[in-house]
Amino acid sequence: MRLIQNTTERLFSGLPESLVLFLARFALAAAFWLSGQTKIEGFAFNPFAGLYEFSWPTLKDSTLFLFEYEYALPIIPFELAAYLATIAEHVLPILLLTGLFARLGAFGILAMTLVIQIFVYPSAYALHATWAALALLIMSRGAGKLSLDALSQK
Repeated sequence: MRLIQNTTERLFSGLPESLVLFLARFALAAAFWLSGQTKIEGFAFNPFAGLYEFSWPTLKDSTLFLFEYEYALPIIPFELAAYLATIAEHVLPILLLTGLFARLGAFGILAMTLVIQIFVYPSAYALHATWAALALLIMSRGAGKLSLDALSQK
């Protein structure tokens, strides 16, 4: 048992933290960016799928429907919730991906994740725990060396 622990520790302790943090930032940013992209029309940017559309984005009618009837958040009007969530799903991933104010971006993603978990899809706790773990990793460690935050510290 001890031999396995020592071997795996030697094997994996050399992983560059900056690479791990970049992948965590990318994974979290991609999940929220792609979700935000489903809520709008007129603007699309997904280089991996080859989707590019650059005009003024507008909220889809289906987005308002979802926020009124399926998501149905308490306290906040569904129209406001739809706009705020859609804006956050576009701005926060940019902060994460570029590593600019990455801890703040991760905090915003964590807050959104908690709202989704508590009020919208409580049975999706496995996915939400993954998002929360990635956000907490970024919040605790920062963006790493492959980020704009790292450039500003020099």
